[in-house]
Amino acid sequence: MAQRGKQHTRSRYDLIAPLYNVMEWPIEQLLFKSWRKDLWDQTKGPKVLEIGVGTGKNIPYYPEDIQVTGIDLSPGMLKRAKHQLPKKQQPRITLKQMDAQQMDFPDDTFDEVVSTFVFCSVPDPVLGLKEALRVTKPGGKLYLLEHMLSKNKSLSTVMEKLDAPIHYLTGVHIARTTVENVKIAGWKINQVQDMTSNGIVRMIEATS
Repeated sequence: MAQRGKQHTRSRYDLIAPLYNVMEWPIEQLLFKSWRKDLWDQTKGPKVLEIGVGTGKNIPYYPEDIQVTGIDLSPGMLKRAKHQLPKKQQPRITLKQMDAQQMDFPDDTFDEVVSTFVFCSVPDPVLGLKEALRVTKPGGKLYLLEHMLSKNKSLSTVMEKLDAPIHYLTGVHIARTTVENVKIAGWKINQVQDMTSNGIVRMIEATS
């Protein structure tokens, strides 16, 4: 089941990779860009893991004094991320194809882990968050910017009904309870900030 879920997610993201940036351009310019910057401004490193680097939308916001390893499940998305990587930054930034649910890094490798709009599509989000915890040093930080199930009862009911068909078409779940998943995985929640009034998008800070 887990393998089939991974293959489904990879195939969907490989399919939409050429159009991904165009599809998200309006909301990226209106909201996401400033939120990404706010998130990355909090990182101190020196060694940071980005889970789900996608097409490289976060690369412009990487602080210059940290080393970043970015991973992604989709080779199609990763190919586009590599095109976004300035040559002068290449020595301190490494991009790899890798499954967030089964990472090839030793325990306690990174000081911080960052992820934006990714754990909506990881087939087993708790497993992925446990892996993130495993590769983070004791006392290290997790920074997430994620969309999830709304706090609004009426809206959350609709989201739950649409979750399965939307996931089939896009590989994305729209009804995840990501804050709870972070807790279940073993992280200690420090702060949760609602970025939208209905709680669909939230910024999460946690400690290993």
